[in-house]
Amino acid sequence: MITVTIEERALINEIIAKNNTCYVGMIDTEGMPYVIPMNFGYADDIIYLHSGQDGGSIRALENNPNVCITFCSRAQLTYQNVEVACSYRMQGSSVICKGKVIFEENFDEKVKALNIIMKQYTDRAFTYSVPAVNNVRIWKIEVDKISTKIFGVPHPNSRNYKEGPVF
Repeated sequence: MITVTIEERALINEIIAKNNTCYVGMIDTEGMPYVIPMNFGYADDIIYLHSGQDGGSIRALENNPNVCITFCSRAQLTYQNVEVACSYRMQGSSVICKGKVIFEENFDEKVKALNIIMKQYTDRAFTYSVPAVNNVRIWKIEVDKISTKIFGVPHPNSRNYKEGPVF
């Protein structure tokens, strides 16, 4: 089986859109890796996240705003030959984004970000109270680097090979 690198933005956007959770990696205040699952919104190469006003992740990001955000499709077990253990592999797709967190403070921009986040999960329109907007911390990450892979793709010479994206 092979891993295929994807560069087409439409496919990248489709993989991200199919996720409901992303994993945000950062360096904590003790210099250790720290990864948390989060809800997100994505528009125009910007990832939007939200959290409470303080906590360990906020302190870590105030110290070092660099993050790595991973989106991964629900992987499924596949194989090239049912009788050969080493031909088994997980099949799915992933997008890895790198950038820096900027905490959005502007009220109207925070509302815009909340709407982008909610659009990831529902088409409903929402209104937000002033205290709710003021009490949420919006993380804005402009994507500096992006890499996308589809993994566990049967080799073109395999009897299980199918044309088209596998995610």
